[in-house]
Amino acid sequence: MSSTDAVLYDHPGPRAKARNAIMTVLFGIGLLALLYWIYAKFEEKNQWAGPLWEPFTQSTTWVDFILPGLWATVSAAAVAMVLSLVFGIVFAVGRLSEHWFISIPAGAVVEFFRAVPLLLLMFFIFYGIPFITYQPMSVFWAVVIGLTLYNGSVLAEAFRAGIRSVPRGQSEAAYAVGMRKGQVMQHILVPQAARAMLPVIVSQLVVLVKDTALGYIIGYSELLQMGVNNLGANFGNFVAAAMVAAVIYILLNWSLTSLAGYLERRTRRAGKAPGGAAPVGEEAGSAVVEPQG
Repeated sequence: MSSTDAVLYDHPGPRAKARNAIMTVLFGIGLLALLYWIYAKFEEKNQWAGPLWEPFTQSTTWVDFILPGLWATVSAAAVAMVLSLVFGIVFAVGRLSEHWFISIPAGAVVEFFRAVPLLLLMFFIFYGIPFITYQPMSVFWAVVIGLTLYNGSVLAEAFRAGIRSVPRGQSEAAYAVGMRKGQVMQHILVPQAARAMLPVIVSQLVVLVKDTALGYIIGYSELLQMGVNNLGANFGNFVAAAMVAAVIYILLNWSLTSLAGYLERRTRRAGKAPGGAAPVGEEAGSAVVEPQG
């Protein structure tokens, strides 16, 4: 247990350990009972019948339904992740600008897109933009832009909080050695903020992956549309298809979380934050100001 944990929590004594062990056993029994109850209810409705699950043993099911839907989900999520991170960093820096004509519009954009439900954003983009441009809107880009605007706005607040959490001495030391504000933001504040807010960033990216499922409302053929609706309509196994899709979503998000954990451990071992920045205080503090005169 780290020193921080020792401050926040007392080490359990013999009674506390015994109580924790009892609670763990009771919770495990309750969880098993719940899982058995769910299994029994599905058994009553014949949801475990072989014919309902047989399509998943056929390659055509995966080639025609699940894999195309999975590729559409991953494609939209990957593009939206990159754009959301860029959007978040740009508007976080914009909100922190000392110029009101930058900070106020940036804040208005972030607050607006955080407040509008994502489903409405997709509707407005897909059905509204053609009224302005007189050109049909790509359903892929309608999903991606909606995901970017909403999740990028949430990430902008996360980055802004992370930048403000960096001790002021970091930027003051950087200014003292002659760094400009853009350099301080790029090399000192943003990399440390990204590392500090990594759990929040990963959580929001997980939400982004799941939110791609909203694209089926405007006709985007992602995993929910292809792997559940279309597949269930063909084989009459909606519940089984939904279970398989849920497992795939879990594996996707677990992979994303594992990758983020790996990157965090790697940067910690390397002794520097993401983006090649030095550890807290090292880059600015290690420089020596030459005496004047």
